[in-house]
Amino acid sequence: MRQPRLSSVIERRLLVNYRVAPDAAARLLPEQLRPHLVNGHAVAGICLLRLGSVRPVWAPRAFGLRSENAAHRIAVEWDGPDGVETGVYIPRRDTASPLNVWAGGRVFPGEHGRADFEVHETPGRVRVAFATRDGDTRVDVTVEPSDELRGSELFADLAGASRFFQEGAKGYSATGSGRHLDGMELHTDAWHVEAGRVRSAASSFFDDPDRFPPGSATLDCALVMRNVPAGWRPLPAMAADRGAPLAG
Repeated sequence: MRQPRLSSVIERRLLVNYRVAPDAAARLLPEQLRPHLVNGHAVAGICLLRLGSVRPVWAPRAFGLRSENAAHRIAVEWDGPDGVETGVYIPRRDTASPLNVWAGGRVFPGEHGRADFEVHETPGRVRVAFATRDGDTRVDVTVEPSDELRGSELFADLAGASRFFQEGAKGYSATGSGRHLDGMELHTDAWHVEAGRVRSAASSFFDDPDRFPPGSATLDCALVMRNVPAGWRPLPAMAADRGAPLAG
């Protein structure tokens, strides 16, 4: 089945970013991907995303759906046909939407686990927490807006952070079969992020000492995106043991 292009509005997107030891990040990647380093660090994080008006590009906006979603991400690079490409590898996607669980990997790329979300938002603070139904992953993050990016060892300023994530718009995610990676690319003509200040962050993924030995994953910064119209384009699946896309 041909997977459709999707239209949406990014109502809220929190990017909570960690600087990670390159060897720790590399152990989590398929062999054809390698960490995209910034100032000697790998970059990983949690994307906490509320999407609205999600629908095929040909469908009226009135038919769009809304959902809370989360993705654990590692910034990566790989050798493409025209040189080095950049994006993110997503070992896990989760959602509050039963429809996304069913459709992910079928109607559109990206298999999702089911999670229960708790969200509290005010103009001065956003808290997003979720726990997956399989008991594997728990996250609780509180972010406040900030007038500038402070304390980051990855990025000198907000402009540099914004550019890094805008250029990493291709995402490849793990699949249950283990034979390929699903691909999706974000498109928007209205890219805009703001700086955030992390008041608290807990993640069973990044806090796991077996996955990240002590000192190998450190909270670095947060970015906030709000009310940005965005499209999502399926990418050819990537074979799990090499960088070339699968045929078809």
